[in-house]
Parts: sequence; C-alpha cells; structure tokens
Amino acid sequence: MVFHTNSSEDTVALGEKIGALLRPGDVIAMTGTLAAGKTTLTKGIAQALGVTDVVTSPTFCLISEYEGTKMPLYHMDVYRLEGAEDFVNLGVDDMLYGRGVCIIEWSEKVASELPKKTIHLSITPLEDGRREISIENWNNGALEA
Repeated sequence: MVFHTNSSEDTVALGEKIGALLRPGDVIAMTGTLAAGKTTLTKGIAQALGVTDVVTSPTFCLISEYEGTKMPLYHMDVYRLEGAEDFVNLGVDDMLYGRGVCIIEWSEKVASELPKKTIHLSITPLEDGRREISIENWNNGALEA
C-alpha cells in the first residue's frame, strides 16, 4: 500500500487511521531519512491508541513508553545502536511480544531481530514537500487514504 500526505497534519491523520487498526503485539518497523516524518506519523498512531502524553522522538533515550487507554505504545529509535546485538541487550522482547504496539525507527539496523509478522513502513520525502508512505506486510484490515 502506498499513501501520500501533503502536510504534517495529513501525516498525523494517516497515523491515526493506522493506529485505529493496530492490535496488541503489532510491531511497526519504520525506515526513512532524517526528518522524513517518522515521529510525526507515530504521533497519530499514539492518538489512536489513546495516548495523551506528548510524543517526541526517542533518539537520545532510545525507548519511550506511553500508556494509552487502548494499549501501551513502545516507541524506539535505534539509530544510535551499533547493531542488532545492542537492540537485544536492551531487553526489548517483553515489548516486541507484549500487550502493546512497538514502533521502531531506523529499523533496518535491527531487522534480523524483528518478528516475522512485523509491519514494514517506509517514509520518503518528495521534492514537492509531500511524503510517500509505503506499508508492507499489513494484515490488519482495510486501510484507506
């Protein structure tokens, strides 16, 4: 599936639609350049999960945990990790296989450690300022633009 958003508000709105269809245990592996919109999309997903806290990039803390009214959100940024071994050493198994949703930014660095059912989401900034958002391995129902 491929979607296009015209603004950060559109990106948040798409995140809300995605979040409304997520189930406990879902893992989203995000890829995209710096400032592509990964955290912006995560903000929309968080809203759909009932998170009321302000969602920020977990670049320096690595993992931000948010309690939503529907389920928890574990937002990870693995950019600063050396590789998959560092990821495993963070003790992420309880999150990856738990009762919440995991979103992993820069997931290509830890791809070998992710569950097979992981949803792969790629964000590409376009020259005209829009974002192209591609989703693969999505089995959670109909998602409309």
